[in-house]
Amino acid sequence: MTVLVLGLIIFLGAHSVRMVADRWRTAQIARLGPGRWKGLYTLVSIAGLALVIWGYGLASAHPVVVWTPPAWGRHVAALLTIPAFVLIAAAYVPGNHIKAALGHPMLAGVQAWALAHLVANGTLAAVVLFGAFLAWAVADFVSARRRDRQAGAAYPAGTAARDAIATVVGLAAWALFGFVLHAWMTGVRAI
Repeated sequence: MTVLVLGLIIFLGAHSVRMVADRWRTAQIARLGPGRWKGLYTLVSIAGLALVIWGYGLASAHPVVVWTPPAWGRHVAALLTIPAFVLIAAAYVPGNHIKAALGHPMLAGVQAWALAHLVANGTLAAVVLFGAFLAWAVADFVSARRRDRQAGAAYPAGTAARDAIATVVGLAAWALFGFVLHAWMTGVRAI
């Protein structure tokens, strides 16, 4: 569990710098330059993610059961991950209504993804992993929306065509991950 927690601290900590130390982040970008900052950020994120994956695998080898998920939990998780994938896709498709309404659909997608996995998993490692991602995504979403309001940020109105692209890409990614990649990466069939 120590490796998992360390990985979460590194990964989510790197992704929380803007939330907790925005002025320091801005100063570091000015000092290092955007390219070096992004490179350092990427390296720290990859190291944290690698520790999260390794730590979750180690913790899963000797699971501590916190609760037994209901049998329907897997089905609810599969359904909740559909909007999660669409929201994440909407973050990268410019000019869609989802991004215009939410501002930060990726963070909303991470919330749905984490909640889905909390419903379907009852081990301590799962609670720590998905609970940490859920708490981080909620806090970051609130922080990002507050920054948007302070900056007077407005997202361009979306179009139905861009909504369709985000939806189709999200559904295709959901199907690929749910039917193929989840079992390959985790050893657990998602659907």
